[in-house]
Amino acid sequence: MLKYGYGGRILRVDLSERRSHIEELDPAWVRPVIGGRAANSKRLFEELDPACDPLGPDNLLIFGVGPLTGSLLPASAYYTVTAKSPLTGILGDSAAGGQFAAGMKFTGFDQIIISGCSDTLLYLLISSDGVEFVECPRLAGKTIIETTTAIRRHRKDVSLQVAAIGPAGENLVLFSAIVSSGNRVNGRTGMGAVMGSKNLKAVAVRGSRSLEVAEPLQYLSLVKSIEHSIRSHKEYQKRYDLGTTMLMQDLNGIGILPTRHFQEGVCDYVDQISGQTLAQRFKVKNKACFNCNLHCSRYYVMADCEAEGPEFETLCSFTSRLGNDDLAFALEMNAYLNQMGLDSISTAEVIGWIMECQEKDLISPADLDGFQIAWGEKAKIRQAVEKITHRQGLGDRMAQGATRLAADFSTEAQKLVMQVKGLDIICGDPRGIKAYGLTYAIASRGGDHLRAEPYFELTDRKEEARHRFGTEKAADRLAEEGKAALVVYSEKIALLTDCLTMCKNIGLCMDVLNLENIAALLEAGTGIGYTPEYVSECMDQAVKRDFQMNRAFGLTREDDTLPERFQKEPLTRGPTQGSTVDIQKMVNEYYEIHGWKDE
Repeated sequence: MLKYGYGGRILRVDLSERRSHIEELDPAWVRPVIGGRAANSKRLFEELDPACDPLGPDNLLIFGVGPLTGSLLPASAYYTVTAKSPLTGILGDSAAGGQFAAGMKFTGFDQIIISGCSDTLLYLLISSDGVEFVECPRLAGKTIIETTTAIRRHRKDVSLQVAAIGPAGENLVLFSAIVSSGNRVNGRTGMGAVMGSKNLKAVAVRGSRSLEVAEPLQYLSLVKSIEHSIRSHKEYQKRYDLGTTMLMQDLNGIGILPTRHFQEGVCDYVDQISGQTLAQRFKVKNKACFNCNLHCSRYYVMADCEAEGPEFETLCSFTSRLGNDDLAFALEMNAYLNQMGLDSISTAEVIGWIMECQEKDLISPADLDGFQIAWGEKAKIRQAVEKITHRQGLGDRMAQGATRLAADFSTEAQKLVMQVKGLDIICGDPRGIKAYGLTYAIASRGGDHLRAEPYFELTDRKEEARHRFGTEKAADRLAEEGKAALVVYSEKIALLTDCLTMCKNIGLCMDVLNLENIAALLEAGTGIGYTPEYVSECMDQAVKRDFQMNRAFGLTREDDTLPERFQKEPLTRGPTQGSTVDIQKMVNEYYEIHGWKDE
């Protein structure tokens, strides 16, 4: 039995039959995947029919935490939700911080595996004893906070942690999100739509179990060392003050801040929409995930709304990416997206794609029910987001995502969708961050940076780059040499943070975690023998498993690429002027390191 770290149990829930049962977590099964994202993916790989309808009852929805979730390890506050993605049709998952993961861990369940479909709207109340099925027709159409508040009042327990969907998830918007802790978003790949398709409004957790580690003093010593690494880091104060919104100025300064749908990398009005301006004008306090000593999240208050955030992706998506210079409007959109349950990146992409296509006369208003929109038109942006949420009029087509909407138009219009494998690209132009470009291309869930987060290429640590990756160019953001080796290493650390589970902004971007201290944490925490070499091999196998799963979903080598714009259109001004991405060269090197064939 798993005595330390792990809860040691799995909860299986069948919504169609309203039945559940509890299984012991097999130590031999979990040791090679550790927990969290890798364990979720393995479960999906073993139990899901690749041909299933993502919005059908046979799709599995898996909530997972790791062996160190909810412990003294700083920022061990993440959980991952995994399913076949309705947006992309391939492996889908999304992680979120806040308080929900710790609440789930204290129920003693390392995974909650949900199958079937309820015939009425309900929520699940999960305690250490199992699950209660609660019908909730009055919660239909409610926002995230309304749902959370109603469930807590119903159960007379304000400590309940609730992960819920908003109207977008109920309406099966393919990029809808699950939101916990009021504003913490599992945004990517449409996990909210999977939850909505199962008629599941929310999952509430109330745990009473304790968490033990195998070697308390050794574990505490490791934790204190990591705490010191965080507090002494040169970026600590900046991250505390601004969170990820520090990237607005940082990325603009190197010419890669997406502006007008990636047509430019420099935004002339960045000072009006920066994280610094947000902190000065609207932030009222800092917030933190469970047991984090960085407190990088921020809470803001305006005349007509208040919310947590926004993170960089939402701030950029609803400012420079759409040509909007009004920070207050972006904050309004952040609050609305979080409460409706929408992924900000995919929402902005479908709107930005329409803007550019209309600017280039590739799509006429008549093609879109008379809808016409130009850069920065706030009323039109708000209108589009509301229509997407409720699938009204044109919003019903936009709710399918930019890739599917573009399929109705010309090849030239389709080329302007900034996506990989059907998932819309994040707010970082790969023409000026080549390792990130490789990450977008090879990421198993699509155009995403979090599968590797090769932040090292932005640190200018050239001597260290030569030692670790064979060339100092691994630390040169404009070089392509050495980037495959960097990404292969970074994807291991990124996956390990998702397995423990811990925040990547700390564990990876601040270079706090490495194979050595991760192995030591796991051994002291779980009592199971781990070495750096073993965890490295485990992550290689986990990455390969994702690769194999996506081949079963129908992907091929040709899908590991980037939109044509990044390969053929140089940026015309700024520090990244003239740069493009030779993506095939880097992908080939990446495959060679892994020993993969072009299957």
